[in-house]
Amino acid sequence: MRITDKGQPPRRLAHVVNAYLRLDLPKVWGEGNAVAADGTKYDIYVDNLIAEFHILYGGVAYHHVADNYIALFSRFVPCGVWEAVYIIEGLLEQESEAAPKEIHADTQGQSFPVFGLAHLFGFELLPRIRNFRDLTFHRPEPGIRYRHIDALFGEPINWQLIENHWQDLMKVAISIREGELSSITLLRRLRHDSKRNKIYRAFRELGRVIRTMVLLRYVSDATLRENITRATNMVESYDNRLAVLHRRRMIQPLDGPLSLRETARRLTPITSARGQPAPPRKSRSSAARNA
Repeated sequence: MRITDKGQPPRRLAHVVNAYLRLDLPKVWGEGNAVAADGTKYDIYVDNLIAEFHILYGGVAYHHVADNYIALFSRFVPCGVWEAVYIIEGLLEQESEAAPKEIHADTQGQSFPVFGLAHLFGFELLPRIRNFRDLTFHRPEPGIRYRHIDALFGEPINWQLIENHWQDLMKVAISIREGELSSITLLRRLRHDSKRNKIYRAFRELGRVIRTMVLLRYVSDATLRENITRATNMVESYDNRLAVLHRRRMIQPLDGPLSLRETARRLTPITSARGQPAPPRKSRSSAARNA
């Protein structure tokens, strides 16, 4: 297939995805109705413009991979950010014929505002949350009690807060849909330390409703748990394969063989595997003096 469209990268990627969706084999794996999002660490090399010291990551490639094993959207994100900030953007920016309605992620792919915003856009966020047993469920009304699971529930939902700011939430969603506001910018601002922000409080309250419903389904539906685990394992496997290809690409690029010096330079990471700075390379003169 030859791509002649010289438009933006998401549009060019959409041509590839659409051609892939027309094949018979991907239909055996899935219909593209669900995606899983995850970020994977890439070593950052000397003289790289996105190089940054961080305890966990060098550089993070964040992928949205459909259930039929095709990446619908990918981007690099800064080091150390909460990945949930970028999860909605991939669904809105991808321009292929795939129309996913479910989005899976790990613990980094969820927060109260993300649950709320995904609901407004009609996406069902179904993450695999680490230590979900420690999370608090929220009661629909103050006086409601449950016979066997009451210990899971904490404070009730403030429905009046959601109702008072529902128009504001819809305005935000429409602004993002029309391209007037970036979902990344919004979710960066809607942090846990934004408690005085009325929009944050409304999104948090809506997110509490949606997350409680998701958790109730998660603990009661074994099939749902299996599907979520399968989806998140799929995107992690995708990330691992890309990481292998990336390491091979750094050793032998497509434009021809590298000199020995250039190969050594590219294989010298600015961060080690444990997130610590890599030891500096000694020059020939210093090595001779030490000898």
